[in-house]
Amino acid sequence: MGAHHPAGTKEGRNVGPNVEMSGGIPGAAGEPAPAGPPGRPRGSALIQQRARATRESILAGAAAVFEKQGYETASLARVAEAASVTKGALYFHFRSKEELARAVIAAQHALGVERSAAILAEGRPALETMILMSRGFGQDTLNEPMVRAGIRLTFEASAFGQDVAGPYQHWVEGLEALTRAAREEGWLHAGVDSGSFAHVLVASVTGVQMVSNVLTGRRDLMERIEEMWAALLPGILAKEHLHEGPRLVRLIRETPDE
Repeated sequence: MGAHHPAGTKEGRNVGPNVEMSGGIPGAAGEPAPAGPPGRPRGSALIQQRARATRESILAGAAAVFEKQGYETASLARVAEAASVTKGALYFHFRSKEELARAVIAAQHALGVERSAAILAEGRPALETMILMSRGFGQDTLNEPMVRAGIRLTFEASAFGQDVAGPYQHWVEGLEALTRAAREEGWLHAGVDSGSFAHVLVASVTGVQMVSNVLTGRRDLMERIEEMWAALLPGILAKEHLHEGPRLVRLIRETPDE
C-alpha cells in the first residue's frame, strides 16, 4: 500500500501527468499523425487514448452486467450492449468472458488499493486508518458498481477458474502491518496478535457486507460496519484508550471530508 502523490510543477521544470499507453491499435497503419492544436493528443497517442476509453467503457458495462446477472448468465453480447460498443471492439480488448471477469476483479482490487492509499496519506493513527478503510470499503460497495461486481465475481470465481486469494492476502498483509503499528502506538493492548486480528477483520468486513446484502440489499451496510467495530474495539483497545471506543466507532458515520 503506497501513498498517492499528485503530479505538479516545479520552478524551472514542467512535471506533467504520466499517461501510460499500451497495446497496438488496428486501423492506424500508414496514416500520418494529424496536426492539432497545441496540448491536444496527436496521431497514435490520440488513437490509443480512445482505445483506453473504449476499454474503460467495456469494463463499466461488464460490471453492470456481472453485478446483476452473475458470471454464468452474463453474455459478451449483453456486455457490448451495456457498454455501447461493437462485439468486435469488445473482442479486441477481451478475448473471452473469463478474461473480462478477471479484469473486473482486478479493477475492483485497484479501486480498493487507491482508496487505501488515500487514507494512508492522511497520516492518522493506525487504528483510525483501519476503521476509515472499512468505512471506505462500505462506501465504495454502495457507490461503485465495479466493486459490487467484483465482490459477486469473487464468490463465483470457481465457475471460471480464477484464483482470488491474491487480493485477500494483500488485504490481510496490509491490515496486519497496521495492527502491529497500532499496537506499537499504544492503542491496542499487548495481547492483540496482529496476524490473527487482521484475518478476523477481513472475515468480519466480508461477512458483514454479505449478510447486509442478503437481508437488506446493503441498505444497512454502514450501520452494520459501525456495529462491527463497536463489538471489536472493547476486546482490543489498551486500557487507557477504552474511553475512546465511542469516538472511534463514530468515525464510520463521518463524511470523508470530516
